[in-house]
Amino acid sequence: MRADRLLSLLLLLQNRGLTTAPELAAELEVSVRTVYRDIDALSASGVPVLADRGPAGGYRLADGYRTRLTGLTDAEAGSLFLAGAPGPAQDLGLGADLAAAQLKLQAALPGRLAGRARRIQERFHLDATAWFRDADPVPHLARIARAVWDQRVLHARYHRPRGEVRRALHPLGLVLKGGIWYLVAGAGAGAGAGAGADAVRTYRVARFLEVDTAEDGFERPAGFELAAYWQESTDRLDAALRRRTAQVRLSPRGRQLLPMQFGAAGTRALADAGPPDADGWVRISLAVESETLAVGDLLRLGAEAEVLGPPELRRALAETVATLAGRYG
Repeated sequence: MRADRLLSLLLLLQNRGLTTAPELAAELEVSVRTVYRDIDALSASGVPVLADRGPAGGYRLADGYRTRLTGLTDAEAGSLFLAGAPGPAQDLGLGADLAAAQLKLQAALPGRLAGRARRIQERFHLDATAWFRDADPVPHLARIARAVWDQRVLHARYHRPRGEVRRALHPLGLVLKGGIWYLVAGAGAGAGAGAGADAVRTYRVARFLEVDTAEDGFERPAGFELAAYWQESTDRLDAALRRRTAQVRLSPRGRQLLPMQFGAAGTRALADAGPPDADGWVRISLAVESETLAVGDLLRLGAEAEVLGPPELRRALAETVATLAGRYG
């Protein structure tokens, strides 16, 4: 809507000072010609917009002029919780709301605090995406987010390794972890055998093949807290997966690589490591997953690690390395 764009233009000029028409056009995602028309509209409404000519010129507000039209809409206020994560905000369909909210917030701050807010924004940035991995395609994320917000039942078709299933879900919250979106949802009517009406599970958003928002709503489970559920769920998953322990020797370089490859499990193992030997190698007890997954994970350490036990894991690694040597030798 043009009124919203004019307010955004006014707040941009107030927050940034002298700004060129191309810069304003890029920020507002419109043409330069549209910016010229909007500048004329602001001037006609009594806003003192000044044009400085020349290579270093641009548009600015007259000295001392400040607008007080800084009230946040509901959507803009809610989007501020994602102020450090513009990418995820865009995924959720809140990118425009977040940009407008930030402009209004900056405009409402006193000069000293506004300057500090700009410096923080210039110096700190949160990137929630994991390294060396493209983000999941999540075409249904915005619709799922709306169902979470409106507390509406979701009828969904979901892909599992054993085949597709259809679920009626009570969407309770969304979690972004390592660049991957997850839906935490209760099981609604028709959720399938073995799923209680109050069962809460986690679904990877990229695996939703189809979602449809129902008109009917649902009641959230009494006392449910998304952050507490997520922490308990991840702790339970980690404990279930890492039931085996490998005895490993690590070189000095291997000690640097271990936390990057094994995360918290690697950090804990290093904290309990024995003293280094004459060559700087240490022995650790490392929690690992199944034998098949452990072989792949440990091979990423290359020649910087030696698995001492258990014997079946050492044997599996030796067989894999022998196969690779034969293939590439």
